[in-house]
Amino acid sequence: MSNRRFEVFEHRQVLTRMRQGDSDRDIAGARLMGRGKLKGVRKVALERGWLGLDRPLPDDAELAGIFGRDPGVARSCISTLEPFRDLIRSWFDAGVQGTTMYGALRRNHGYTGSYSAMRRFLIHLKAERGVAATTILDFAPGEAMQVDFGAGPVLIHESGAPLKTWIYVATLCWSRHQYAEIVFDQTVETWLACHRRTFEWLVATQSA
Repeated sequence: MSNRRFEVFEHRQVLTRMRQGDSDRDIAGARLMGRGKLKGVRKVALERGWLGLDRPLPDDAELAGIFGRDPGVARSCISTLEPFRDLIRSWFDAGVQGTTMYGALRRNHGYTGSYSAMRRFLIHLKAERGVAATTILDFAPGEAMQVDFGAGPVLIHESGAPLKTWIYVATLCWSRHQYAEIVFDQTVETWLACHRRTFEWLVATQSA
């Protein structure tokens, strides 16, 4: 075990990913845990039958006792983002990116934790949802819209300084018609403003 502070939260997420069939390489790629440490966790999980979906995951006290932390303090390993769980979940469900959420929490809610904590928290939310089976998505006209940010071109300011840009893209799921706009950040405020202009575009398109 490394000397860094053991987090029951991380081990639970690692075990969840293993139960879903993810390889140690995939889990390490998500930066949850190093491959050397993952090998040891998988060995213990196989020995104790934790990877079978017919069995529940061990509780925090059992995880802490096995992986080296005092069970009496195991529940102190609560994410610093827990007070913002409902807010983060609403953003997550709306498709807001992690970097945008993190920036908004720092600016508007005084959050001082690291982005790594945000990344781990989002992985936890994804694990709570489970892995959906592959299926064909079928939407009625006007029922749904997909929204995302993508990297845009580097523009040159009149001062000569380069400006990094992003492209906000909204795609109607049924018609696949798209609205796109170049922006200079991925903040929640920008996302909401683009979202409003998207609906203004939709109304203008329908009335044309």
